[in-house]
Amino acid sequence: MAQMTDLPRASVTPLSPAAFREALMQKGRFYHLHHPFQQAMANGELNRAQLQGWVANRFYYQRMIPQKDAALLANCPDAATRRRWVQRLLDHDGCEGDDGGIDAWLALGEAVGLSREALLSEEAVLPGVRFAVDAYRHFVASAPWQEAAISSLTELFAPQAHQNRLETWPTHYPWIDAQGYRYFRKRLGEARRDVEHGLEIALGVCTTAALQQRALDILQFKLDVLWSMLDAMTLAYQLDRPPYHTVTREAVYHRGLARAETRLYSP
Repeated sequence: MAQMTDLPRASVTPLSPAAFREALMQKGRFYHLHHPFQQAMANGELNRAQLQGWVANRFYYQRMIPQKDAALLANCPDAATRRRWVQRLLDHDGCEGDDGGIDAWLALGEAVGLSREALLSEEAVLPGVRFAVDAYRHFVASAPWQEAAISSLTELFAPQAHQNRLETWPTHYPWIDAQGYRYFRKRLGEARRDVEHGLEIALGVCTTAALQQRALDILQFKLDVLWSMLDAMTLAYQLDRPPYHTVTREAVYHRGLARAETRLYSP
């Protein structure tokens, strides 16, 4: 049977809940786990600098996660949903007894030889990564909260990625301190829990063919974000074509206008 990742555009008949869930799952074919950069990582083909580049750039995405979840909460009028969704923010920012995912990623950075200061400075974040992540954060902040929730459904496929790293990195990259794997272990359970809530929202609100296709389009947008991040890293770290490489070898690209310490004007 042919795999379906989208509804026929002229369709007016909605999929059954089971078929709609399966259509969402079929989007996993485009998850960034299948990107050549990720596959090279899993096969032990990245050198130290390339792996460090991935950790540093992915950290920009990790730091954004609680910010986008806070934006979703701000747009959500339903208290019951907020009570459940807020756990995602705490998972990353931390709470009493749990340092959180951001801290765990900083530990991963240290395990691959990067200082916390270097990660927090965002000095290694490539423009293509920054633009993709910022586009996602803007979408979540401006979209209805239900659509923002649906965009999180790439978590359907995340446990496989985390498990893959736990299984392959110790063999291929024995120089990495095992303490750095805490983030991947932590997210195995959290992602499975979170995705059930996201699916519950999607299945509850997407009751027409048009709304189901909208959800599939939103999920594809999020997949585009993750894939584009790795495209930028491929150019910079595997093909040796970092931004402005035909003009200079210096990293002249901007470091994030939103976090600049000075402004041209005061609001």
